[in-house]
Amino acid sequence: MLTHRKADHVRVVLGGDVEGSHRFWDDIQLWHTALPEVDFAEVDPSVTFFGKRLKAPLVITGMTGGYPGATTINENLARAAAEVGVGMGVGSERAAIVKGQFPESYSCVARYPVPLKFANIGAPQIIPQREGEKVLGVDEARAAMQLIGADLLAIHLNFLQEMVQPEGDRRARGALDAIGALAAQMPVLVKETGAGLSRPVAEKLQARHVVAFDVSGTGGTSFAAVEHHRAKAAGAEREARLGRTFWEWGIPAPVSLRELAPLGVPLIASGGVRSGLDIARAVALGATAAGMAGGVLKAASTGYEPTVNELRHLVHEFRTAMFLTGSRTVADLQTARYSITGLTRQWLPP
Repeated sequence: MLTHRKADHVRVVLGGDVEGSHRFWDDIQLWHTALPEVDFAEVDPSVTFFGKRLKAPLVITGMTGGYPGATTINENLARAAAEVGVGMGVGSERAAIVKGQFPESYSCVARYPVPLKFANIGAPQIIPQREGEKVLGVDEARAAMQLIGADLLAIHLNFLQEMVQPEGDRRARGALDAIGALAAQMPVLVKETGAGLSRPVAEKLQARHVVAFDVSGTGGTSFAAVEHHRAKAAGAEREARLGRTFWEWGIPAPVSLRELAPLGVPLIASGGVRSGLDIARAVALGATAAGMAGGVLKAASTGYEPTVNELRHLVHEFRTAMFLTGSRTVADLQTARYSITGLTRQWLPP
């Protein structure tokens, strides 16, 4: 059942071993500026993203919804995001807009003045998968946006995850054109789910009206790992083995960001972002904002105060990185010097 699967995902992420083995953001070293020539009080971390002002370049990327416990998590996230002034997405809304399951677990977000909101549907669900199964089209996409008062529609690509899910959707032909049909009707951001985006894929999507990307590369939560644990618990031996085999599959988040930066469109850098320093590293590499999900999920499952405190800590760390690179504005940070080391360096052309 869809609601059980969504609850399983949160349970596994909170309690299981689902991280990649290497923290690729640690390979990005910002150069220290010993004489910043700016007062810390002057450091301004605000950015404009699709005409919306964020107090810091941070987006809580979509993680859950569609089961009873998700309401508390999304409400804590929305309330905290509104307070701190950062963006927010929700998990896939198919459960609510097609099956009518727990719509309040999403609509609770609409009650809070989050400055930038992302609705969310999956690419596998906008093309036919099984006989008699509903395909999500323009009407459903608009309904997903209206449910939370969204500014953009995020369409997530999760075909690796679908392969490892015992109940996964494994048809992909036609998804590119279906995304284009939606993007011609509303502002669409395409996001991966932990395996990264390459430039050829992004270029095809950009040619079909997609206006922004969330790279969501490897280095954070591996959804192959998440589905490995679910498949193992269900006794699905083949899928459990597949999840273990492809645990580390994908493009590292910083590499994917470097791939897409020349396209000149807004970019969210997610995949293993765990600190304000990681946010600064992402911005220096060309991101408009950084995205976090797993890094704030534990706080959001605990309560509002831990959630808002975690976001405030992240923003303070980010401002500190700005100060120590002599960056008064985010635009200044985008020109800061950095070095790329370790495994990430090995991915890049000589």
